[in-house]
Amino acid sequence: MRIDIVTLFPSMVEPVLAESMIGRARKAGLVDIRVVNLRDYATGRHRITDDYQFGGGGGMVLKPEPLFAAVEALRTPAAHVVLMDPRGPRFTQAVAAALAQREHLILLAGRYEGVDERVSEMADETVSIGDYVLTGGELPALVVTDAVTRLRPGVLGAEGAAERESFASGLLEPPQYTRPEEFDGRRVPAVLLSGDHARIARWRRVQALWRTWRARPDLLGGAELDAADRRILERFERGETADDVEPAATEREGHGRDSTR
Repeated sequence: MRIDIVTLFPSMVEPVLAESMIGRARKAGLVDIRVVNLRDYATGRHRITDDYQFGGGGGMVLKPEPLFAAVEALRTPAAHVVLMDPRGPRFTQAVAAALAQREHLILLAGRYEGVDERVSEMADETVSIGDYVLTGGELPALVVTDAVTRLRPGVLGAEGAAERESFASGLLEPPQYTRPEEFDGRRVPAVLLSGDHARIARWRRVQALWRTWRARPDLLGGAELDAADRRILERFERGETADDVEPAATEREGHGRDSTR
Protein backbone atom coordinates (compact mmCIF):
# COMPACT_ATOMS: atom_id res chain seq x y z
CA MET A 1 0.00 0.00 0.00
CA ARG A 2 1.13 3.55 -0.74
CA ILE A 3 0.10 6.64 1.21
CA ASP A 4 1.08 10.15 0.14
CA ILE A 5 0.58 12.93 2.71
CA VAL A 6 0.51 16.35 1.04
CA THR A 7 1.32 19.11 3.52
CA LEU A 8 2.86 22.55 3.86
CA PHE A 9 4.74 21.35 6.93
CA PRO A 10 6.54 18.04 6.25
CA SER A 11 8.62 18.46 9.41
CA MET A 12 5.43 18.07 11.48
CA VAL A 13 4.69 14.72 9.86
CA GLU A 14 7.88 12.84 9.05
CA PRO A 15 9.19 12.38 12.64
CA VAL A 16 5.97 10.63 13.68
CA LEU A 17 6.12 8.29 10.71
CA ALA A 18 9.67 7.25 11.58
CA GLU A 19 8.74 5.83 14.98
CA SER A 20 7.01 2.80 16.50
CA MET A 21 4.71 0.58 14.46
CA ILE A 22 4.53 2.83 11.40
CA GLY A 23 8.30 3.25 11.28
CA ARG A 24 8.79 -0.52 11.45
CA ALA A 25 6.13 -1.11 8.79
CA ARG A 26 7.85 1.36 6.47
CA LYS A 27 11.26 -0.22 7.00
CA ALA A 28 9.82 -3.68 6.36
CA GLY A 29 8.22 -2.52 3.13
CA LEU A 30 4.70 -3.30 4.33
CA VAL A 31 3.55 0.22 3.49
CA ASP A 32 5.08 2.97 1.37
CA ILE A 33 4.36 6.30 3.10
CA ARG A 34 5.65 9.46 1.46
CA VAL A 35 5.53 13.00 2.82
CA VAL A 36 5.03 15.54 0.03
CA ASN A 37 5.76 19.24 0.40
CA LEU A 38 2.87 21.19 -1.13
CA ARG A 39 5.14 24.17 -1.77
CA ASP A 40 7.07 22.10 -4.32
CA TYR A 41 4.00 22.35 -6.54
CA ALA A 42 3.46 26.10 -6.22
CA THR A 43 4.63 28.36 -9.03
CA GLY A 44 6.31 31.74 -9.10
CA ARG A 45 9.38 33.04 -7.36
CA HIS A 46 7.74 33.01 -3.91
CA ARG A 47 5.84 29.71 -4.37
CA ILE A 48 2.69 31.12 -2.79
CA THR A 49 0.18 28.47 -1.71
CA ASP A 50 -2.55 30.58 -0.08
CA ASP A 51 -4.56 33.73 -0.76
CA TYR A 52 -7.39 35.89 0.58
CA GLN A 53 -10.98 34.77 0.23
CA PHE A 54 -13.21 36.21 -2.47
CA GLY A 55 -16.08 38.06 -0.82
CA GLY A 56 -14.07 38.96 2.24
CA GLY A 57 -13.60 37.17 5.52
CA GLY A 58 -10.74 36.56 7.91
CA GLY A 59 -7.91 34.16 7.28
CA MET A 60 -6.19 32.71 4.27
CA VAL A 61 -7.30 29.82 2.07
CA LEU A 62 -5.10 27.31 0.27
CA LYS A 63 -5.12 27.95 -3.46
CA PRO A 64 -6.35 25.25 -5.84
CA GLU A 65 -3.40 25.25 -8.29
CA PRO A 66 -0.72 23.69 -6.02
CA LEU A 67 -3.09 21.05 -4.66
CA PHE A 68 -4.35 20.07 -8.11
CA ALA A 69 -0.78 19.96 -9.39
CA ALA A 70 0.36 17.77 -6.49
CA VAL A 71 -2.50 15.31 -6.97
CA GLU A 72 -1.90 15.17 -10.71
CA ALA A 73 1.79 14.42 -10.16
CA LEU A 74 1.12 11.76 -7.51
CA ARG A 75 -1.94 10.12 -9.00
CA THR A 76 -1.82 6.47 -10.01
CA PRO A 77 -4.67 4.43 -11.54
CA ALA A 78 -5.52 3.16 -8.05
CA ALA A 79 -5.24 6.53 -6.27
CA HIS A 80 -8.00 7.60 -3.88
CA VAL A 81 -7.81 11.26 -2.83
CA VAL A 82 -8.89 12.07 0.73
CA LEU A 83 -9.19 15.65 1.98
CA MET A 84 -8.85 16.24 5.72
CA ASP A 85 -11.79 18.57 6.29
CA PRO A 86 -13.84 19.25 9.45
CA ARG A 87 -16.93 19.42 7.25
CA GLY A 88 -16.49 15.81 6.15
CA PRO A 89 -18.10 12.68 7.60
CA ARG A 90 -16.71 11.42 10.90
CA PHE A 91 -13.71 9.12 10.67
CA THR A 92 -14.58 5.74 12.20
CA GLN A 93 -13.08 2.27 12.35
CA ALA A 94 -15.35 1.27 9.47
CA VAL A 95 -13.97 4.11 7.35
CA ALA A 96 -10.42 3.08 8.31
CA ALA A 97 -11.15 -0.50 7.26
CA ALA A 98 -12.51 0.66 3.90
CA LEU A 99 -9.49 2.88 3.26
CA ALA A 100 -7.14 0.04 4.25
CA GLN A 101 -8.43 -1.90 1.24
CA ARG A 102 -7.13 0.78 -1.13
CA GLU A 103 -3.83 0.41 -2.92
CA HIS A 104 -2.98 4.11 -2.94
CA LEU A 105 -4.21 6.98 -0.75
CA ILE A 106 -3.40 10.64 -1.30
CA LEU A 107 -4.15 12.54 1.92
CA LEU A 108 -4.49 16.32 1.59
CA ALA A 109 -3.76 18.28 4.77
CA GLY A 110 -5.49 21.65 4.73
CA ARG A 111 -4.24 24.78 6.50
CA TYR A 112 -5.37 28.20 7.67
CA GLU A 113 -9.11 28.66 6.95
CA GLY A 114 -9.22 25.61 4.71
CA VAL A 115 -8.91 24.94 1.00
CA ASP A 116 -10.50 26.37 -2.11
CA GLU A 117 -13.86 24.63 -2.62
CA ARG A 118 -12.74 23.31 -5.99
CA VAL A 119 -10.24 21.12 -4.14
CA SER A 120 -13.11 19.62 -2.15
CA GLU A 121 -14.90 18.85 -5.39
CA MET A 122 -11.77 17.20 -6.82
CA ALA A 123 -11.24 14.91 -3.80
CA ASP A 124 -12.80 11.45 -3.84
CA GLU A 125 -13.65 11.67 -0.15
CA THR A 126 -13.51 14.09 2.78
CA VAL A 127 -12.86 13.00 6.35
CA SER A 128 -13.13 14.69 9.75
CA ILE A 129 -11.54 13.17 12.85
CA GLY A 130 -13.87 15.02 15.23
CA ASP A 131 -15.91 18.07 16.06
CA TYR A 132 -13.15 20.43 17.13
CA VAL A 133 -10.77 22.92 15.54
CA LEU A 134 -7.10 22.25 14.78
CA THR A 135 -4.50 24.49 13.17
CA GLY A 136 -4.20 22.23 10.14
CA GLY A 137 -4.77 18.83 8.60
CA GLU A 138 -1.42 17.29 9.50
CA LEU A 139 -2.60 15.66 12.73
CA PRO A 140 -5.78 14.31 11.10
CA ALA A 141 -3.68 12.92 8.24
CA LEU A 142 -1.45 11.17 10.76
CA VAL A 143 -4.48 9.76 12.58
CA VAL A 144 -5.85 8.34 9.35
CA THR A 145 -2.44 6.97 8.35
CA ASP A 146 -1.97 5.24 11.72
CA ALA A 147 -5.47 3.76 11.78
CA VAL A 148 -5.20 2.50 8.20
CA THR A 149 -1.62 1.21 8.39
CA ARG A 150 -2.24 -0.97 11.44
CA LEU A 151 -5.00 -2.78 9.53
CA ARG A 152 -2.67 -3.85 6.74
CA PRO A 153 -1.55 -7.51 6.78
CA GLY A 154 1.56 -8.14 8.85
CA VAL A 155 1.82 -4.68 10.40
CA LEU A 156 0.64 -5.55 13.91
CA GLY A 157 2.45 -8.86 13.98
CA ALA A 158 -0.05 -10.78 16.11
CA GLU A 159 -2.57 -12.41 13.80
CA GLY A 160 -6.04 -11.04 14.38
CA ALA A 161 -4.90 -8.39 16.87
CA ALA A 162 -6.70 -5.59 15.05
CA GLU A 163 -9.99 -7.48 15.16
CA ARG A 164 -9.85 -7.73 18.96
CA GLU A 165 -9.44 -4.01 19.63
CA SER A 166 -11.90 -1.27 20.51
CA PHE A 167 -14.43 -0.47 17.79
CA ALA A 168 -13.45 -3.47 15.64
CA SER A 169 -16.70 -5.20 16.68
CA GLY A 170 -18.44 -1.96 17.59
CA LEU A 171 -17.65 -2.28 21.31
CA LEU A 172 -15.07 -0.73 23.61
CA GLU A 173 -12.30 -3.00 24.85
CA PRO A 174 -12.62 -4.75 28.23
CA PRO A 175 -10.17 -3.99 31.07
CA GLN A 176 -6.59 -5.21 30.58
CA TYR A 177 -3.99 -6.13 33.20
CA THR A 178 -0.36 -7.16 33.35
CA ARG A 179 2.13 -7.93 36.17
CA PRO A 180 2.29 -7.48 39.10
CA GLU A 181 -0.80 -9.34 40.23
CA GLU A 182 -1.25 -6.85 43.08
CA PHE A 183 -0.35 -3.17 42.98
CA ASP A 184 -1.19 -0.52 45.56
CA GLY A 185 -3.76 -2.85 47.10
CA ARG A 186 -5.48 -3.49 43.79
CA ARG A 187 -5.52 -7.08 42.52
CA VAL A 188 -5.91 -8.44 39.03
CA PRO A 189 -9.38 -10.02 38.70
CA ALA A 190 -9.01 -13.65 39.64
CA VAL A 191 -10.88 -14.87 36.56
CA LEU A 192 -7.94 -13.71 34.42
CA LEU A 193 -5.60 -15.91 36.48
CA SER A 194 -7.84 -18.97 36.45
CA GLY A 195 -6.68 -20.56 33.20
CA ASP A 196 -10.35 -21.08 32.26
CA HIS A 197 -10.20 -19.59 28.78
CA ALA A 198 -13.91 -19.94 28.08
CA ARG A 199 -14.81 -18.09 31.25
CA ILE A 200 -12.18 -15.43 30.55
CA ALA A 201 -13.73 -14.88 27.12
CA ARG A 202 -17.21 -14.56 28.68
CA TRP A 203 -15.93 -12.12 31.32
CA ARG A 204 -14.23 -9.98 28.69
CA ARG A 205 -17.35 -9.91 26.54
CA VAL A 206 -19.51 -8.84 29.48
CA GLN A 207 -17.00 -6.17 30.44
CA ALA A 208 -16.89 -4.86 26.86
CA LEU A 209 -20.68 -4.65 26.79
CA TRP A 210 -20.73 -2.97 30.22
CA ARG A 211 -18.15 -0.36 29.30
CA THR A 212 -19.85 0.43 26.02
CA TRP A 213 -23.31 0.57 27.59
CA ARG A 214 -22.07 3.01 30.24
CA ALA A 215 -19.65 5.21 28.25
CA ARG A 216 -20.67 4.97 24.59
CA PRO A 217 -24.22 3.64 24.28
CA ASP A 218 -24.38 5.25 20.83
CA LEU A 219 -22.08 2.50 19.55
CA LEU A 220 -24.45 -0.31 20.44
CA GLY A 221 -26.75 0.38 17.50
CA GLY A 222 -24.02 -0.59 15.05
CA ALA A 223 -22.29 -3.27 17.12
CA GLU A 224 -22.20 -6.97 16.29
CA LEU A 225 -24.55 -8.32 18.95
CA ASP A 226 -26.11 -11.76 19.32
CA ALA A 227 -29.09 -12.83 21.40
CA ALA A 228 -26.90 -13.50 24.47
CA ASP A 229 -25.42 -9.99 24.23
CA ARG A 230 -28.88 -8.47 24.10
CA ARG A 231 -29.98 -10.41 27.16
CA ILE A 232 -26.95 -9.04 29.02
CA LEU A 233 -27.82 -5.49 27.98
CA GLU A 234 -31.37 -6.04 29.23
CA ARG A 235 -29.94 -7.01 32.62
CA PHE A 236 -27.92 -3.78 32.68
CA GLU A 237 -31.12 -1.87 31.92
CA ARG A 238 -32.71 -3.54 34.96
CA GLY A 239 -29.94 -2.22 37.20
CA GLU A 240 -27.50 -5.14 37.28
CA THR A 241 -23.74 -4.62 36.78
CA ALA A 242 -21.06 -6.56 34.94
CA ASP A 243 -20.10 -8.33 38.18
CA ASP A 244 -23.70 -9.45 38.61
CA VAL A 245 -23.64 -11.03 35.16
CA GLU A 246 -20.11 -12.50 35.23
CA PRO A 247 -18.26 -12.12 38.55
CA ALA A 248 -14.53 -11.46 38.38
CA ALA A 249 -13.66 -13.50 41.50
CA THR A 250 -13.40 -17.29 41.75
CA GLU A 251 -14.33 -19.28 44.87
CA ARG A 252 -10.73 -19.22 46.02
CA GLU A 253 -8.31 -16.49 44.92
CA GLY A 254 -5.91 -17.87 42.32
CA HIS A 255 -7.58 -21.34 42.28
CA GLY A 256 -6.95 -23.16 39.02
CA ARG A 257 -4.29 -20.71 37.95
CA ASP A 258 -2.60 -21.50 34.63
CA SER A 259 0.96 -22.54 35.54
CA THR A 260 2.18 -21.60 32.04
CA ARG A 261 1.39 -17.93 32.67
